[in-house]
Amino acid sequence: MAEAKVPDPTCDAPPESPVSYEEFLEWADEDVRAEWIDGEIHLMSPASDRHQDISRFLTSLLSLFVEGSKDPAVVRPVPFQMKLDRGREPDLLVVREEHRDRIQESYLKGPADLVVEIVSTESAARDRGEKFSGYEEGGVQEYWIVDPIREQLEVYHLEDGRYRGIFLGREGRADSVVLDGLWVEAEWFWQESLPRVMDVASKLGIA
Repeated sequence: MAEAKVPDPTCDAPPESPVSYEEFLEWADEDVRAEWIDGEIHLMSPASDRHQDISRFLTSLLSLFVEGSKDPAVVRPVPFQMKLDRGREPDLLVVREEHRDRIQESYLKGPADLVVEIVSTESAARDRGEKFSGYEEGGVQEYWIVDPIREQLEVYHLEDGRYRGIFLGREGRADSVVLDGLWVEAEWFWQESLPRVMDVASKLGIA
C-alpha cells in the first residue's frame, strides 16, 4: 500500500526574500492579502466588519457611477495589485478608459486614477505615510482616505506632482475631481448603518 502523502506545512508560506515581483504574483492568490515592498512580502491583517461594509458600499456606488457615466472607467476592489515602485494592494482603485492598457492579468501596471484606502488600526500610519508619498510620487491622481476610527474623510488631488487636500472633515460634501459628477457626504461613512446604495445613486442622478 502506498504511503499516505503528508501535506507540506510550508507550501503556502511566503518565499524567502529577496523576491521578484513576478515571483510574488506567482505565489499570491486571491485569498492572500499582501504587498510587495523592496523585494519582501508583507502580509496584511484581515479587514474588520466595518471596513468590509465601507468597501462594499463604495465598490457598489462607484461601479454604478462609472457604468452610467459618459467617461467610462474600471473599478477594482481588493484583492488587486497596483505596481508602482512597490506592489501595493489598495482597498479600491479606479482606472479611467484612457488608461485601460495599464490593466494586466492580475495587477495594474502603473498608477490608478483614483485610489481609496480604508483605515484600520494596523494601517493608519502606512495609509498616511508610505502609501501617501508612494501614491503621490507614482502619479495616482486622486487619493481618498476613509478613516472610521477618527471619523474623518480626506480627499487629495495631484497638482504639479504634489497632493493638495481638497476635503478633510467628518461632515460635508466631498467632490471628486477625477470622476466628474461624483460626490459623497462624509457623514455617510460614520452612520450606524451605511446609506442604501440605490438611494445615494438616485441623489447622484445615476439610478
